[in-house]
Amino acid sequence: MKINQKNKLIVSIAIIALLVVFFSQVKIKSEEEPKENATQQVIENKSNEDIPVEKTEIDRKDDKDNTTKKDDNKAEIKQNESSSNQTNNQNTTNANVKDNTITNNSNNNDSNESNQQQSTNKQDQNTISISKQNALKKAKSYLSHSAFSRKGLIEQLEFEKFSNEDATYAADNVDANWNEQSLKKAKSYISHSAFSRKGLIEQLEFEGYTSEQANYGVNNINVDWNEQAAKKAKSYLSHSAFSRDGLIEQLEFEGFTHEQAIYEVNQTGL
Repeated sequence: MKINQKNKLIVSIAIIALLVVFFSQVKIKSEEEPKENATQQVIENKSNEDIPVEKTEIDRKDDKDNTTKKDDNKAEIKQNESSSNQTNNQNTTNANVKDNTITNNSNNNDSNESNQQQSTNKQDQNTISISKQNALKKAKSYLSHSAFSRKGLIEQLEFEKFSNEDATYAADNVDANWNEQSLKKAKSYISHSAFSRKGLIEQLEFEGYTSEQANYGVNNINVDWNEQAAKKAKSYLSHSAFSRDGLIEQLEFEGFTHEQAIYEVNQTGL
């Protein structure tokens, strides 16, 4: 009886040992399989990286279509640029044509205005009265022999029995330079008599020249005012007797400066 129990115990121990060995092998195998799967996956991934993927016929066709589309887009862009340049050139040409047209029209307008002005002048000349034409002829004749201010010329023509309207028309249409007329008159006065600068300006204003015209005439003649003072002093002494102070006052009254009067009186010996 004891022997049987002992045998059962040995059998039980053996079974337990076998179970322990079995489960140990199962555990080891289950641990090795994930490692093998991981190694296989790494190998497959590397293989996929090294081996290029071959394009299919459809992929090559798509690439070709994309390339063709790009070429078509480039051609279309180039064509659009060409069309734009042609449009710009056409616009430039049209602008030049427009400018030329405007210039031609402007020249034509200027020509027409000139022709109209000439026609108007001719018509005005034909409508000028005989009396105005005669007054203008007389004014030109006067200015060819002597110097006149505008006012003086009108007065002279009125003295010749022309109307104020005719005389004014003649003075305004005789094309006279009144500044030059003032200078001409100033030279004429100086050549016949002695004047101070102030006295000559006053004389020109008395002749009808404006203050500006009179000053222009006096400022543009070549004259020595000291010499004019000496000339005037001698003229006075040739007709009358003067004291020194009286001659000085007379010369100052004529418009000479105090210094000019004293200088010339000293020259006379007074």
